[in-house]
Amino acid sequence: MPNSSPAEKCLTFINTMLQPPDKKGRGGKPLGERPLVTISRQAGAGGVTLGETLAGYLNGQAPKGSLPWTLFDKNLVHQILEDHALPERLADFIREDRHAGIEDTVGEILGLHPSAWRLIQHTTETVLRLAEVGNVILVGRGSTVITQHLPRAFHVRVIGSVERRVDRIRKLLSLSRKEAAAHIEREDRARRRYMQKYFKRDPDDPLLYDVVLNTDRVPIPEGARMVGDAVLGRSD
Repeated sequence: MPNSSPAEKCLTFINTMLQPPDKKGRGGKPLGERPLVTISRQAGAGGVTLGETLAGYLNGQAPKGSLPWTLFDKNLVHQILEDHALPERLADFIREDRHAGIEDTVGEILGLHPSAWRLIQHTTETVLRLAEVGNVILVGRGSTVITQHLPRAFHVRVIGSVERRVDRIRKLLSLSRKEAAAHIEREDRARRRYMQKYFKRDPDDPLLYDVVLNTDRVPIPEGARMVGDAVLGRSD
């Protein structure tokens, strides 16, 4: 599917999951035995780009007829909503950079939306369901911690200097240097708060990861090949 959009690729993946499995499961392996990758990233370090490149590399190495590697980033939110029959308006409440305020508390009390902890439970259930199927790359939302106990999970942290990350965000979002720096600080703070509040872990702890990739020093295509070869080597 070289020209497929991310949404189309995810739809293909989900449809494949819904098909009756053969004796060995899709791709010759039963549920729970295929590898998966989680990516935790600093804002602007290129984590999503790494995931996209990694999916392409792994699919290029995969045997014909195997389950395609699929990236779940922003589309993970919509998968959570679909899995738990939640309305689209709740997408905003599942963002990593969401800062819960008094209006959220009032909304929970009045029953306007589920509690933050309930949404985290839904997130965890969806992440674990995708991880069980395997051949997925899960970006953020605590997926690194949620899947720590799974032997087939390969965990990556993507980092970079503030200067390089500011340059990347400036180009990506058409911001001034000052605006890009503020964006990075806000995103990093929100992701750290999310991990610490709901999973009691620090995303900067290197012991959470198999690989910490510095995109200042390692170009993303090279990093994707390194991670891909490590994942394939572990799954042989």
